[in-house]
Amino acid sequence: MGVPFLDLKLQYNLLKEDLDESIGRVVSSQHFILGPEVQSLEEEVADYLGAPFAVGVASGTDALLLPLRAMEAEPGSEVILPAFTFFATAGAVWNAGLKPVFCDVQRETFNVTAETLEAVWTERTRAVIPVHLFGQMAPMAEIREVCRRRGAFVLEDAAQAIGAKQLYSAARLGGEQSDHSSLSLAEEDSSRGWMMAGALGDAAAFSFFPTKNLGGFGDGGLVTTSDEGFAEKVSKLRVHGGKQMYHHEMVGTNSRLDALQAAVLRVKLPYLDGWAEARQKNAALYDEILGDTEGVTLPTVAPGNSHVYNQYTLKAHQRDELRDHLAERGIGSGLYYPLGLHLQECFGDLGGKAGDLPVTEALTEEVVSLPIFPELTEGQVTEVAEAVREFYSG
Repeated sequence: MGVPFLDLKLQYNLLKEDLDESIGRVVSSQHFILGPEVQSLEEEVADYLGAPFAVGVASGTDALLLPLRAMEAEPGSEVILPAFTFFATAGAVWNAGLKPVFCDVQRETFNVTAETLEAVWTERTRAVIPVHLFGQMAPMAEIREVCRRRGAFVLEDAAQAIGAKQLYSAARLGGEQSDHSSLSLAEEDSSRGWMMAGALGDAAAFSFFPTKNLGGFGDGGLVTTSDEGFAEKVSKLRVHGGKQMYHHEMVGTNSRLDALQAAVLRVKLPYLDGWAEARQKNAALYDEILGDTEGVTLPTVAPGNSHVYNQYTLKAHQRDELRDHLAERGIGSGLYYPLGLHLQECFGDLGGKAGDLPVTEALTEEVVSLPIFPELTEGQVTEVAEAVREFYSG
């Protein structure tokens, strides 16, 4: 029958009446930039995430860039990030006038750890960006501990992980609080339990690109933080650096979230947890059917994590041949990512070379993502899984 990698029309058809009404409401108001729709979305997402402040911006890329600008670090300061992630994370560091320093990731979860961050840490490190890749959070307690001890800013890249949770115990943290810590010690003492991606860094970046678990009808992004002053600074940066028209306290940019996007996202937000449960159900079925298949390694969910599966990503022997096999049967697949950021041509002057980050380089040759969107039927998931098994059975 064939299975698409993603079909956004199914979600739209489910919500068509409410989505059309929300768009019509904005069109009738003729208020298209920021305004009440964006403010309401900011409040609703902040409440959902358990983050005190949220600032809507024009894209997920800007949601990374503006906090880096708001840090006001010295030009050339180093920011550590994984080499195994989407380009925007590194591009935002570069465009903020800072130096990206690439680290390796844990093979099982695809995420950075305190150990991989510390392996490339220098006296010039001012911030780290743990990416919650594919919908699973990086180990934030250990990352926060290292960054607090060393006085570094933590910017969560949660572009793929809205709704992801982690069983977080602040009691595991040690040392003195840094100036950048987003939780006071008293707050940390009461913060044990499940916490959301975007609520554990000094700031966090989200993307509302249409393919994300919470996707709009175009580009959009959001920054969260628990620091009111920092949120105010990001709010100014998104409108050319000032709150009062024609008065500019800093050099900002145009990164305003459209009201149309906010209205669409407000309709979708109440469905987000249900969609995550459907993705988890699809992942569990893949795990069941593929569990004993030689040639593939299933995604690993770290203890204490709730994975929301923006992608269901295998490590596969003969990855490219497997993708060809699936395509011949009309089954879509994705390749995230075929080349580590440390080996990208545009970062050649940074001196990265093959062999520097062995886990990242191995993953780029092995990973393949299967369809995981929530509207998939059990029969479609089974069809995809059986096609994978067929390939490895010869």
